[in-house]
Amino acid sequence: MDITATPQRWSHGYAFFLAATASAVGLGNVWKFPYILGQNGGGAFLLIYVGCIVLIGIPIMMAEVMIGRRGRRSPGYAARAVARESGAHDLWQLVGWLGLFTAFLIMSFYVVITGWAFSYVHKAATGAFVGADGEQVARLFAALTASPVEMLAWSTLAVTLAFAIVAMGLRQGLERWLHVLMPVLLVLLLTAVASAWWIGAPRQALEFLLHPDFSALSPHGVLVAVGHAFFTMTLAAGVLMMFGAYLPQETSIARTAIGVALADTAVALIAGLAIFPVVFGFGLDPAEGPGLMFQTVPLALAAIPAGVVLTTLFFATLSLAAFSTMITNVRAFVHLFHERLHASRVLAALMCGGAVWVLSLASVFSFSGADWTRLDITLLGRDVPTLYHAIEHIAINLLLPVGGLLIAVFAGWVMKDPMTREELALTPAAFMLWRFLVRYVAPIALGALLLNLAGVI
Repeated sequence: MDITATPQRWSHGYAFFLAATASAVGLGNVWKFPYILGQNGGGAFLLIYVGCIVLIGIPIMMAEVMIGRRGRRSPGYAARAVARESGAHDLWQLVGWLGLFTAFLIMSFYVVITGWAFSYVHKAATGAFVGADGEQVARLFAALTASPVEMLAWSTLAVTLAFAIVAMGLRQGLERWLHVLMPVLLVLLLTAVASAWWIGAPRQALEFLLHPDFSALSPHGVLVAVGHAFFTMTLAAGVLMMFGAYLPQETSIARTAIGVALADTAVALIAGLAIFPVVFGFGLDPAEGPGLMFQTVPLALAAIPAGVVLTTLFFATLSLAAFSTMITNVRAFVHLFHERLHASRVLAALMCGGAVWVLSLASVFSFSGADWTRLDITLLGRDVPTLYHAIEHIAINLLLPVGGLLIAVFAGWVMKDPMTREELALTPAAFMLWRFLVRYVAPIALGALLLNLAGVI
């Protein structure tokens, strides 16, 4: 049975911009970007990262949105429709299905970490960090991750809220909520920056961010920048292809992609400006790693008179960033069930939410140390102790780059030039630049990333 094109559309191009930005602006910006920046030379990593966004991220984002708008269906069916129009094999629909599968895997652990952020808002607001020393803050985090009941409660809340919003529909649910959530998120981020500059060391933070130290940046760090550009911009996860299906024909794909990339990079920088003054002001280690957010930052903020308010504000910002990404990512799953099975939006949301919740159990029990989640294997060059680590490693470090490579090849080599020219509506020079980047630069960079993963380089 063929699937007819979706009649749904964003009310205007700005709605697509909000949705794509919400999808990009999440834990990758506020949680992950600061600590990988700290681990890879600060300003040097930032320059490489921006270069990856410009030379790889934007061209592939344009390609992914273009496939979605041309196909006007959910990702797998959109890629199949475009392949048929191009006279190519139906197997190219894998470009869309792989993205959806990857997004499903990512959401299964993303909801758990979002639950952590929700729980930390509650802990901060009730004064859990007041007067706590490093050992006590570490114990709070350890107690959270050791309790499957507490993690399940918070992740269930996150799943329920996200799918409830999506069940309301495109315009009444997702679009309406994004018009509220995104401005609030921006206000919270800027307030967090002001607070950090008040209590921390902004001059040291600016020096760290703006003075590149290339001696601290390894070749592996360059590949980390490529991979993080994909993760934070939600590339190759089916989401942008789905949103492209709703994009009005008159909206410029190129201008929108550039706007989303600028907003995503700006938020990552704002997050750095909110975190690093605290890090340097309180003598913390910028290369602390994932614990930087949940252990060192609350320790520093709780040490000042306004600590309860500032710590609550900080984790409210993190929660909102994570939640905005959740509600945009799960939209693609719900649309597929609604489109393919002709299920109501509510039933589709219940089925998809239930599936994400069930798979999230693997991460919940991995963190709490359940024996059935233990693997203790080496997978693609990395030690994988639990099911969570396997899912995260495969989804982010393998499937996203493979998906991006397939999108680049499909858009750059398989789709017919008249189709891509019509959808992108670029000047001849701009089109040639885009095609060069998507045909050569992006595949070479992603190929290098995959070869590094395989241990070849």
